[in-house]
Amino acid sequence: MKVSVMGHGTVGSGVVEVILTNNEKIVSRNGLDSLEISHILDLRDFDVPYKDKFTKDFNVILNDDETSVVVETMGGLHPAYEFVKSCLEAGKSVCTSNKELVAAFGDELLDIAREKNVNFLFEASVGGGIPIIRPITKCLAANEFRKVAGILNGTTNFILSKMIKENMSLEQALKIAQDNGYAEKDPTNDVEGHDACRKICILASLCFGTHVYPDEIATQGITGISLFDVEYAKSCGRVIKLIGSAEKQPDGRICARVGPALVNGESPLASVDGVFNAVMVDGNAVDEVYFIGKGAGKLATASAVVADVIDCAVNGSTLRSYRWEKHVDGKLVPADEVATKMYVRGFSSDESIKEKISSVFGNVDFLTRANAPKDEIAFVTGSDVQSVIKQKLEKLDGFDIQSLIRLADF
Repeated sequence: MKVSVMGHGTVGSGVVEVILTNNEKIVSRNGLDSLEISHILDLRDFDVPYKDKFTKDFNVILNDDETSVVVETMGGLHPAYEFVKSCLEAGKSVCTSNKELVAAFGDELLDIAREKNVNFLFEASVGGGIPIIRPITKCLAANEFRKVAGILNGTTNFILSKMIKENMSLEQALKIAQDNGYAEKDPTNDVEGHDACRKICILASLCFGTHVYPDEIATQGITGISLFDVEYAKSCGRVIKLIGSAEKQPDGRICARVGPALVNGESPLASVDGVFNAVMVDGNAVDEVYFIGKGAGKLATASAVVADVIDCAVNGSTLRSYRWEKHVDGKLVPADEVATKMYVRGFSSDESIKEKISSVFGNVDFLTRANAPKDEIAFVTGSDVQSVIKQKLEKLDGFDIQSLIRLADF
């Protein structure tokens, strides 16, 4: 079987390396006749042993009848979308690590793949080398899913871990993440939650059967988190993590969101530190199962891509478990309409502010930390609809809110 690779960056070069290095074992273990790289699409020039494979013309791949599987590791939406769509329409299976592409166009590309009886696979788009797409679609296929949630971005988890474990400021931790290659020079996609949002879109679409678009999901990053919040979280037995989640509500709708959350210190997610990712899937037969590992890296991600390539080679026709329906209006319920508990931190010079907070909210848990200024107040609300909690906070005249973070129920 011949495979072409579009994009020779970190992941694309890793795919080539894995195929070349492990070729004999891959072929013999999976009963293949052969596995050969036919073309590599990239506009740059590379002085590598396989430089004769490179082309700058996408049509060379598209029109090669011997290439049956195409790997897309270019990233971004364009021209990745146009290239992938054309390959599928030409009867070629496509394997991608491009979370942005899958989150935006997954339903359409899966439809085309089914129509042409080929595959559109994307194991590496969520969690890099952590197996999660296959377990959801195969190992857990007997379940009705109730929730999927987790730490979906290694960069933000590294930063928060430094803040929690080493008392570093967010700015200091981000600088170390950039120095170690965990964060880009422009870290916006990570620290503002966009990367995690795309991943939870894919997981939600798979688990609940309807395409979920990123712009539908309430998304908040970690840039507003301070060491004071970390201390208060610790004082009530919790840690702050950036969590992406999607959960089925009693009325059948889905609540999906991304943002900082205070996670219970006894939760398996609380101990996931550094650049590690973790995904929790809750099914009505298995309850909660966890998948933990490094969520990025050249060879780890490439390993997941090549596993998809092998699936295409072994199965040939469309894998029916990989599918979801078109987007349905009204399927998602806004996060503000779902009940939760909230951690609140703010300042007030009003000496009776605690009494007023208790009067507005009823029972609340006031928190303490060492060396807190007299005018700093932190508390945890009771469970209420999130929008109602915000309305109640507006009644507290003179209370200057600094942080508002939900408490995770795990």
